[in-house]
This record gives sequence, structure tokens and C-alpha cells, in this order.
Amino acid sequence: MSDDTTLGPVEIAVIAFPTNQFTGDIAPALADLVDSGTVSVLDLVFVSKDDDGNVVGLELNDVEDSVSAPYLEIEGEVQGLLSDEDFEDIGALLEPGSSALAVVWENSWARTFIRSVRAAGGVLVAHDRIDAATVETALEEIDEILDQG
Repeated sequence: MSDDTTLGPVEIAVIAFPTNQFTGDIAPALADLVDSGTVSVLDLVFVSKDDDGNVVGLELNDVEDSVSAPYLEIEGEVQGLLSDEDFEDIGALLEPGSSALAVVWENSWARTFIRSVRAAGGVLVAHDRIDAATVETALEEIDEILDQG
């Protein structure tokens, strides 16, 4: 965490890998986001669900080196924010015999904006996320309407 007390919005992303074909291929992209100041990693875990439906959540230090090594290079404060209950919730999203990477990050890019809002006396009264697929569909519909007009 930075020296100031402003915290940007915090999110969790769960990326599933069917048939446990998990590699470190996405680690460089995550590292780029961290290095650029876009996000700050607060927690990063691996969750797997065996063929019998048993769910196991593992912190980076508990994962075999061939899988965890690319992620250990990422700057961050892995703090154990995710609990066994969170692992079970994530496991419920997975098919048997698959795994997932769960990453909790702060949108650190928003810190300056949040400080400015507070300094101006503003108070956040609503915040929501819209998934990309919904926005893409809406933009396509707008394009169709404009093309017809």
C-alpha cells in the first residue's frame, strides 16, 4: 500500500482454467499493470477443484515452483485477504478437474481522482460495474440505429 491512506476501488478477478491447464502466461500482463501503477495486488491465490469436487485454495508459497514462479516476481502485498470460505465460493464456480487464479487488486490509478473528489467535498453515492459484453452489445445496437438513420 502507498504511504497515503487513499485506497482506490478494490476488485477480485477469478480466471478459470479448465482441465487444470494453468500456466504462468498471464503473469507478465499482470506485472505490467502493477509496474505501470494501474493496479496494486493485495492477494493472489490458486484454487483447484479435483474430479471428486474437493476444493483447495493455495497461497503462492504453497504452489509448486513451476506454476508460482512467474507470479512471485510481481510486486505486491499478498496479505491473505481471501479465506477458506472464499476458496469454497470460488470452487463453486469451477468444473471438477479445473483450477483458477484469484487476484484481489486495488485500482490504484483512481487514488488521485478520489483525493480530488474528497478535497472538493464530494461523496461517492453510487458505484457499479458493467461487464464488457453488455457494453459491447449496447454499442453495437447504437451503431445499428445510427446506420439505419
